[in-house]
Amino acid sequence: MKLTVVGGGSTYTPELVDGIARLRDRLPVTELVLVDPDTGRLPLVGGVSARIMAAHGHPATVRWTTDLDEGVSGAGAVLLQLRVGGQAARNRDETWPLECGCVGQETTGAGGLAKALRTVPLVLDIAERVRRLAAPDAWIVDFTNPVGIVTRALLQAGHRAVGLCNVAIGFQRRFATAFGVAPESVALDHFGLNHLTWIRGVRVDGQEVLPKILDEQADRVAEDIELPVELVRRLGMIPSYYLRYYYQHDVVVEELRHQETRASAVAGMERQLLEMYADPPSTTSPSCWPSVAARSTPRPRSICSPPWSPGPATSRSPTSATTGRCRSWPTTR
Repeated sequence: MKLTVVGGGSTYTPELVDGIARLRDRLPVTELVLVDPDTGRLPLVGGVSARIMAAHGHPATVRWTTDLDEGVSGAGAVLLQLRVGGQAARNRDETWPLECGCVGQETTGAGGLAKALRTVPLVLDIAERVRRLAAPDAWIVDFTNPVGIVTRALLQAGHRAVGLCNVAIGFQRRFATAFGVAPESVALDHFGLNHLTWIRGVRVDGQEVLPKILDEQADRVAEDIELPVELVRRLGMIPSYYLRYYYQHDVVVEELRHQETRASAVAGMERQLLEMYADPPSTTSPSCWPSVAARSTPRPRSICSPPWSPGPATSRSPTSATTGRCRSWPTTR
């Protein structure tokens, strides 16, 4: 299967490629194509991605292109991870609502709506090209925020599409670790849409354990999602971290007005990442990439990771994103 990633120049892409490589026996990818208009970023991320696939011994061909139509032609699946306007647009989405006393966030509220208005028309244009050029049974996999709105737009336009959000599976894996079982032994009663979600049931091997979690671990859960423990106990559910924006709206607005925006923090981390690959290799041969010594860089806190981490330490994955450029189809996440 040919798998095309639109927005392939994103710094999310290496993590995605690592997952594809690890699932080689379950995901029969023979060709991986990264599509992005950013000619400065694309060969860097493409080269790293090719090295990841090779390190796992994956036989798929990895290539990259700025030509959207050529990239999706014949694809069996097309994954979308876009950020129209790049981090500059995200910065506006997350700051201008504060002037009106509202939280600015890229998936919900005023900021999410602004992002949707920029994103949906572009995604629908890409989807029409996929319908015309990709394999007849091709799926569109949407990982572009706001996922709920974008995926609904795709479905209403009649496209074969599915939206992805990592919150539910992240909770499942953390609960599995807490109880020392395999992830498939944990079933969640998880409801809501994208980041506006709650967990109202956790079953381990068929046995309901959420009351036990809220009784014995409520303080830790509340601390991780930054909500009052009394609220969590009163709800009888575990909200997504994003619900903090609403349950404690005034507190969050005041904090955001006096701290560096999340977009600025992500952009700073992204610059550090790109500096690690400052010596550009050949743009035609991934094998020309130089070795890069491992280094440790400060990472901003992620709000996209599953919020609860069992045990004494809380672990969150770093958030990374791309700056992108607004061109004819600006497709970086």
